Amino acid sequence: MGYVDAHVHVWTDDFNRYPIAESCQKSEMKPPIFLPEELFHHTKPADVSRIVLIQMSFYGFDNSYMLDVIEQHSGVFAGIAVINQDMENLESEMIRLVNRGIRGFRIYPTSVSVGKWLEGEGYRKMFAIGAKHNLAICPLIDPVVLPDVDRQCQQFPDTPVIIDHLCCIGANQPIQESHIDQLCDMAKHPRVMVKVSAFYALGKKTPPYNDLNHLIYQVYQAFGPERLMWASDCPYQVVDHTYQDSIGLITDRLDFLSEKDKDQILGKTAEDFFFQN
Repeated sequence: MGYVDAHVHVWTDDFNRYPIAESCQKSEMKPPIFLPEELFHHTKPADVSRIVLIQMSFYGFDNSYMLDVIEQHSGVFAGIAVINQDMENLESEMIRLVNRGIRGFRIYPTSVSVGKWLEGEGYRKMFAIGAKHNLAICPLIDPVVLPDVDRQCQQFPDTPVIIDHLCCIGANQPIQESHIDQLCDMAKHPRVMVKVSAFYALGKKTPPYNDLNHLIYQVYQAFGPERLMWASDCPYQVVDHTYQDSIGLITDRLDFLSEKDKDQILGKTAEDFFFQN
C-alpha cells in the first residue's frame, strides 16, 4: 500500500459543464485550473496511491466535478462533500453522495457568530446521520470555535469528526500553547481525528517547517498516530513550495515518530476510514 493524501482540491475551467457558484468569481480561482493529471505529477513520485478529495468552495453545494473525478479514477479517490445542512431530505442526499464515493462532509462557520454556528437543526441532523452511517463531519476551523465542536461531540459521541489542518493553529497568528491545549483536549472524544496538513500555511510558513514540530508532537501525544492523518492540501502546497516539502516533514524530520507511526499517519489512518468501508 502506498501513502494516502487525505486532503486535496481539484477544479477545472470547463465552466459550461461545471459552473462555479454565483458567489464566486473566476478571478478567485488560483491557480486557474488544477486537474487530477496535474495532481498525479506530484503524488506518483511520492508513492501516494490514494487521495481524499475535498469539495472546492468555488462550486458551492454542487459536488458534480468531484464526483465525476472519483468515478473516472476508480479506486484512487474518496471524497468529502459540502451540502446545505438545512435542505429537505438531508439523509437521503447524504446517502446518495455516499453511494458515489463520499465518506464525509465539510463544515465551517460563515456569518453566524462563534458559539452559535452549530446550534441549528440541520447540523444536529448531520451529526446524527454521521453517527448512524459512520460518515465524518470535517470542520475547517480556528481554535476559537473548538468549544462549539466540543459540545457537538459530547452530544453525538459516535460521530466521526476529522479536524482539518491541525485546527489552523498558527495560520493567522503565532502558534500559542493555549490553542494547542484546546486541540489536544479534543482527544477525550474517541472518534475525533486530526489532519496533520497544510504546513505551507502554518507557523513560519516556510520549509522545512521544523517550527511545527512541537505542535505536531503535542497532538501526536494526545491523539496517538491512529487518529492522525497526513495531507498536503494541494494545490496550495505546491504553489510556492513542493509536495516533498510536505511529506518530508513526516518521513524525515519528526524524530519522535517510529517507522510504524509514519506508516500510520501517512497512510493507514486515512486508508482505514476512507477506503475500507
